[in-house]
This record gives sequence, C-alpha cells and structure tokens, in this order.
Amino acid sequence: MQPFRFLYILCAICVMGLSSCDDPPPEPAADAPPATVAADREKAQILDIINGETRAALGRDYEAWQSHWAHESYVTKTYVNMVNGSGSETRGWDAVDDFVGTYIQEHPEPEPPPPPVTDADVRLYGDGAWVSYEQDDADQGRKRESRLMEKINGAWKIAGMHTTIYGPAESD
Repeated sequence: MQPFRFLYILCAICVMGLSSCDDPPPEPAADAPPATVAADREKAQILDIINGETRAALGRDYEAWQSHWAHESYVTKTYVNMVNGSGSETRGWDAVDDFVGTYIQEHPEPEPPPPPVTDADVRLYGDGAWVSYEQDDADQGRKRESRLMEKINGAWKIAGMHTTIYGPAESD
C-alpha cells in the first residue's frame, strides 16, 4: 500500500501546484486509482501547454511561445500541406526559434485561435509523452497534429511538432 500512498501524496502536491493555473484540470472520478489520477493530471498539464503554445503563436506573443518549447538541439517542427503539396521541416531549437520569430515579425497581426484541444490521444512514457489530435483551423481547414513532449525540470515542454494540413472539408 505504500506506493499508492506515495502517489496520493504526489497527486495532492500537484493539485496544490496547479491551483494557480487559469483553467484547472478536470477532477478525476472520486474512486479512480491513484495512478489514473496522476496520469489524468499529466495529460491535463500537457494539453494546457499545447493550447498555451497555440494561443501564444497566433497571438504573436513571441516570449510566451518560446516558454512552451524545449530549447534543445533535437527539437523539430514539421508541416505537410496535403492541399498544395508544400511542406517544411525545421530541426534544432535555434532553427525553430528563428523560423517562428521571423514569421511573427513578417506577420505581426494576431490570428484568432481555434477552440482549445480537449480531446487528444496522450501517451505517457515517464518524462516523455506523445500527443495526437485533429483540429479545424479557420484558415487551413482540417489538420492533424502530433506533439512530442518532454518533462524538463518538472514542466512539460514541446520537443517536436508535426502538422498535416488536409484543408477544408468537402461539402456533400
């Protein structure tokens, strides 16, 4: 029973740490096992980072955008546009940072963010996670995104991003 008590205490500490967040994560079921509670909290933290990064990028808040990323040589940011056949791959934090910084400078007008991601497939692997979801974008239409997440100094950061753009849904 000691491991469950430890997880319960760890979850309680996480709850206290999250109490200052704007949107607290949803509460797990009262009878959920401690491991499930901890996993649900990790997933909520990850979705908060993903949604925050999107809001910052589209709001043209460069410093806030940077805070959501791992600043490491192994990060990647990839776009594939199935509509027009274009794509890009940016590798390494310096290149990703330069790419987004330049984009924000050249396109300073904020864009409205899509609805927050609330339904994503989140796979936890210790201090790493893989996230996948679909979203409708006002400009690009349907897109699928995958994020590689890494917990650095206790905080989730984006270490990789892949976006595939499918375009607007065809009408019947």
